[in-house]
Amino acid sequence: MKVHLVDATFELFRAYYSRPAENRPDGRPVNAVRGLIDSMLSLLREPDVSHVAAATDYVIESWRNDLYPGYKSSLGMDPLLLAQFRDAERALRALGIVTWPMVEDEADDALAAAVARYRDDPRVEQIVICSVDKDLAQCVEGERIVLRDRMRRITYDAPRVVEKFGVLPESIPDYLALVGDSSDGYPGLPGWGSKSAAAALRRWGHLDAIPGAAGEWDIPVRGAATLAATLRDRRGEALLYRRLATLNDDAALDGELDDIEWRGVPRDEFEALCGELGFEGVIGRVHRWAGA
Repeated sequence: MKVHLVDATFELFRAYYSRPAENRPDGRPVNAVRGLIDSMLSLLREPDVSHVAAATDYVIESWRNDLYPGYKSSLGMDPLLLAQFRDAERALRALGIVTWPMVEDEADDALAAAVARYRDDPRVEQIVICSVDKDLAQCVEGERIVLRDRMRRITYDAPRVVEKFGVLPESIPDYLALVGDSSDGYPGLPGWGSKSAAAALRRWGHLDAIPGAAGEWDIPVRGAATLAATLRDRRGEALLYRRLATLNDDAALDGELDDIEWRGVPRDEFEALCGELGFEGVIGRVHRWAGA
């Protein structure tokens, strides 16, 4: 079997910014929820989807904000998007999808924890993480645990992660610590870019192993002396960024493998939700009802 793990926060963001505004008569925004439902119905129609779960993080803030004040938060986010998270979680459940609404951790942490939980089950042939988040590339393992960009129809196995970032999946947190991640709000180290970070991590694997003196570098990297000095002087800062980029695969989750088997859309719950949100036209897209 394949296990599909959905970054529903990403799906909700994408839907919000790609669809026209849509409101219920009471003024409640619903365009992102509608887009999320459409996307999930499309996923559930795929022939290899049998076990599926989704994660959200409607609080936005997490334990990472305690470590680094500049980490991403809900400040500045469009309130019309934030207002749709609760309905999005209801919609996922109404589709029969096990949903993990994270509070202390982020959605990415939940997906990493699910990978850790299900990866060793002999019944699992492949785990497909449905997201484009760079952080999740650290979970990729060979062709068995992959990252899937559903929009572009690109699947990132380990060789493709190396092709995209220049480093092995296990070095992704180190890579992000050096180059930074603007979407998460931390800058990386001055002077370090994607090429220099990839070259150093291909050679030494992790931040801790990169020599602090350029004379000890045995690879050709432009500006090695400056880069080595920056890393030496700001190694603590880099280690903090790596902590921010490292997913918590021990995040608390409900649901063993059998619990996330998708058994169809529960008709009464889904029809009631669609009636409430004005999505009656979506009901006809359901290809499998629970119990049918």
